[in-house]
Amino acid sequence: MAARRYKISAVDLFCGVGGLSYGLREAGIRIAAGVDLDPACAYPFRTNIRAPFHQQDICDLTADELAAMWPANTDIRVLAGCAPCQPFSSYRRGVDTSQERQWPLVDEVRRLVERTKPHVVTMENVPRIASASIFKNFVSRLQKLGYHVDIKSCYCPEYGVPQHRRRLVLLASRLGEIVAPKGIVSSAEYATVRQAIYDLPPLSHGQAHPHDRLHKSRYMTEINLKRIKRSTPGGTWEEWPEELRAPCHRKASGSTFRNVYARMTWDDPSPTITTMAYNFGTGRFGHPEQDRALTLREAANLQSFPPDYEFVAPEEPVQFAPLGRLIGNAVPPRLAKAIGTAIVDHVKAIMRASAGAAEAQRTNRRVTRSTSRNA
Repeated sequence: MAARRYKISAVDLFCGVGGLSYGLREAGIRIAAGVDLDPACAYPFRTNIRAPFHQQDICDLTADELAAMWPANTDIRVLAGCAPCQPFSSYRRGVDTSQERQWPLVDEVRRLVERTKPHVVTMENVPRIASASIFKNFVSRLQKLGYHVDIKSCYCPEYGVPQHRRRLVLLASRLGEIVAPKGIVSSAEYATVRQAIYDLPPLSHGQAHPHDRLHKSRYMTEINLKRIKRSTPGGTWEEWPEELRAPCHRKASGSTFRNVYARMTWDDPSPTITTMAYNFGTGRFGHPEQDRALTLREAANLQSFPPDYEFVAPEEPVQFAPLGRLIGNAVPPRLAKAIGTAIVDHVKAIMRASAGAAEAQRTNRRVTRSTSRNA
């Protein structure tokens, strides 16, 4: 008898443009809905994920509303709650972020888990969240509710993402022991900047490609254009003549900031793609060869989005700040696919074990009845 295929459906809280949902769907999980407060997420989520989008504040989302988002015929309900990472980011080190609005959102995920009890919970965030009391309380509460929890710091190149990004992944299951995904790509096989963006048409700074509006480069000032022309791939501002150095570079503290105003290298993963990856002065976001910063499409490719992913409606303008924020904040889809595959494999293993136990019971009953008749 063929094994039954179980229907796994996920609701994606803080879904953004759909990076996590895209990867989960690629792994075989149905996306039941996405929820996000930002209206700019509606078009990319609905267009690429082809699932309902709910523009709603998670703080106002009720358990009944969430429960209604999973289809009635779902066997396994997955809740993804990737709360915004800004309060826990290493860029905020030394700043008290506990009073910011985004800080308690992890607690809102806990509230919804407690009241809907999905079979599987996943969360992705920056590694520093692991030391936050609100996250520790979340994990403790999951365990008290009967969830098996596994947490892993995931280095994105090991999952096929062409980017030196590290993220914390939590998986929790009421079905049994679950294991966070392990990276399977060796350092010799890491995806590189060249593989991600080399084939895109060349552009000058301030130019947009006529057939891909997202392949658009920010205009550079005259001094930044001189700076990037004097920069080599992998180099620093220390290559520049004194007259091109910014005032901060002349300070003793400026000597530590070597990864700003710099070019990427072709044959390594990129640095972490931030919400400002289109700006030459905010990181190592200079193109390896062309005298400009990354385009929005290049940033999306380095996040491992497919090259035709749609981020903005045709009638809407392409603006750097809002789209840079959406791209930089997204879960890399290739990492998301690894998370989804871990969930699917977990469900299959649990169901196989359950089916095996049930078959063993039936066999024992048949043997018992046969023995009774022959006695």
